[in-house]
Amino acid sequence: MNISSSKPTLSSPIAGCMRWGKWGAGFSAMEYEALIKDCIANGITSFDHADIYGDYTTEEEFGRIVMNEPSLRQNIQLITKAGIQLVSENRPKHQIKSYNTSAQHLIKSAEQSLKNFRTDYIDVFLIHRPNPLLNPHEVAFAISKLKEQGKILSFGVSNFLPNHINQLISFISIDYNQLEFSIVNLKQLFNGSLDNCLQHGIVPMGWAPLGGGILTDETHPRFRSIEQITKQLAEKYNCGANEILLAFILKHPANILPVVGSTKIERLVKAKKAKTIVLTDEEWFMLLEASKGEEVD
Repeated sequence: MNISSSKPTLSSPIAGCMRWGKWGAGFSAMEYEALIKDCIANGITSFDHADIYGDYTTEEEFGRIVMNEPSLRQNIQLITKAGIQLVSENRPKHQIKSYNTSAQHLIKSAEQSLKNFRTDYIDVFLIHRPNPLLNPHEVAFAISKLKEQGKILSFGVSNFLPNHINQLISFISIDYNQLEFSIVNLKQLFNGSLDNCLQHGIVPMGWAPLGGGILTDETHPRFRSIEQITKQLAEKYNCGANEILLAFILKHPANILPVVGSTKIERLVKAKKAKTIVLTDEEWFMLLEASKGEEVD
């Protein structure tokens, strides 16, 4: 039952598409096409989606571009997530926001995403949230079937804690765990999640890697200390402050792939440049102290 994975090579950063459609910029077809092509031209080839984005519309809007220019598909990696059921006019049968990780739902969701993207395979298929009712036998059956059929190449999870991983990995290979991680959200450093990724060879993706715009939020209690150290390091490395915040994430030995949810190619290109910045250990701890407000024990 435990079918091996064909783990794709993903770009760093990954372009997060949550705000491209109805939940954000409301891109036209022309704007979708332009940003996709600009990303590819700059070596940003992985695109992060979820079935629910844009109230179940963003995948399909993105997919229309792939349909109109099929040659794009061979140059990109599609990541999508399933398992959350939203109350939406596009899903009138949903009575309450809930989770569904049944085999039937996961297979149906993956097949709907294939239709939305106008493709015959998804590079990375993730379960969006840990579900208290998750049955690992059902998940393993669904993922194994989808892999056998070539509909998904690799499987992962999102927002799973070590106990969730340890339960599920006995039944099915897990290639990725998409976690929130930033200078102002350090819990993954201390709750065992990144250690768990290293233990099992799981590649972590980091969502909200810029801390929700911490460098523009002067009300945040750690704004001043983070801003001070970040600017100091940005001057040293001749880069922007956001690149330093991403370099902080990239320093971790788990090799985190940041998911940058920008709708501006300039910001995505700058995020890519963060890979060239290698902070010293002491510089990394300076940023950690600035975030925590205290030195390490």
